[in-house]
Amino acid sequence: MTGLLDHRPALRPEVLLSPPLLDGPATVHLVKDPVSGASFEIGPKEHFLVSRLDGSRSLAEIGTEYGRVFGRRLGEGNWQQLLSLLGSRRLLAGGPDPVPVPVAGTSGRPLRGTLLRGTLRLVADADATTARLHRALRPLLHPAVLGALLLGCLAMETALALSLGELTASFAWLLRHPAPLLAVATLMWLSTALHEFAHGIAARHVGGTVGEIGLRWRLPVAIMYCTVDNYRFLERRRHQLAVAAAGAFANLLFLLPFWLWWAVLPAGDDPTRRTLAALLLIGSAQALVNLIPLPPLDGYTMLGHGLRVTRLAPASSGYLRLRMRDRTAAAAYPPRARRLYLGYAVGSTALVLLLAAGLTGAVWYSAAT
Repeated sequence: MTGLLDHRPALRPEVLLSPPLLDGPATVHLVKDPVSGASFEIGPKEHFLVSRLDGSRSLAEIGTEYGRVFGRRLGEGNWQQLLSLLGSRRLLAGGPDPVPVPVAGTSGRPLRGTLLRGTLRLVADADATTARLHRALRPLLHPAVLGALLLGCLAMETALALSLGELTASFAWLLRHPAPLLAVATLMWLSTALHEFAHGIAARHVGGTVGEIGLRWRLPVAIMYCTVDNYRFLERRRHQLAVAAAGAFANLLFLLPFWLWWAVLPAGDDPTRRTLAALLLIGSAQALVNLIPLPPLDGYTMLGHGLRVTRLAPASSGYLRLRMRDRTAAAAYPPRARRLYLGYAVGSTALVLLLAAGLTGAVWYSAAT
C-alpha cells in the first residue's frame, strides 16, 4: 500500500448517492449501483469520503478535509478498509466491471404468480416506453402550463365542494343503476392507469427511470402499475415530491373535461348529469385520498420525501414503543428524530380516528336518507 494516500481513486460515474435520510436514530445515505442493482447504506462520515472520490483529489487531500470537519485524521488503514469495501462491490472506476442486473422487461418471465394473484409485464422496455411518452407530453410539462392546469383543478374542486349535496345524491342514484355504474367503473380504472403512467413520466422529466410497466391483479381487482426506480437519489426534494404527487394530479386532470361537461348541463334529473356528478365525486375522492399521509398512499411518500425520512411509519411505531418501555433509551434519539416520530405517531393516530368517524357519519347519513 506504499503511497496509497497519493492515489486519486474515483467512483464509477453511474453510482448513485442519496441525500441524507433519517432512519430511526441514525442519519444514513443510500448507495446504489444501477448496473448491478446492489444497494446499501452508509453513515454521514462514510458519505463525506465516498462522495469526494471523483478522481480529482488525492486521498491525502480528502483526508485533510475530513480532519477539518470531523476532527480526526485518517490513516492508510482506514482508507484501505473503505477502498476494499468499494472494490469488493465493484464501485470503483478502473476496477472489475459489475455484473449487470437483468433489465426489467427484457428478460425473465413476463407472467408471474397465479390465476388468483400475480403480475403481467406489458412492455418489453418500460424506460424506453416512458421516454417516448415523456417526449410527446413534454410541452404540457412546462411550469406555466402545469400552473394553469393546477389552478383549473383547484377551481374544479372548489365548485364540486359547493355542490356536494348533488354529488352525494347522484352517487346514491348511480348505485341503483348498473349500466352507468359500469361506465363509471371503467373510467375510474382508466384514471388509475393514468395515475401510474404519470408517476413514470414525472420521474423521466426530473431524471429518474422506470423499471417496469404491467398489470397486477388480486382477483377480482386488477390494476396497472408503473415501477419508478432511482428517484430517491434525486438531489432536489421538489423533484421527489413531484414524482410522488404526479399520480393524484393526473387523476384530477382526468376529471377536468367531465367537470366542464357537467357544468354546462342544466340542473335536474338528467341521467347524464347524474352519472357525471357521481364520476366527479368518486374521482375527486380517489385523488384526494391518495394525498393522505398514511401508508401506502402517495401522501405518505410525499411526507417522507419532504422530511427526508425513510420508513417513517415503522420508525415512528418503534420509537413510540421504546418510549413507553425505556424512556432513557428513547432520549438517546436525536431531538429532530424524537419530534418527528412522536409527531407522526400522534398525528397519524388522530387522522385514522378522524377518518373512521367521518366514514361512520357518512354511512349513517346515507342510511338515514
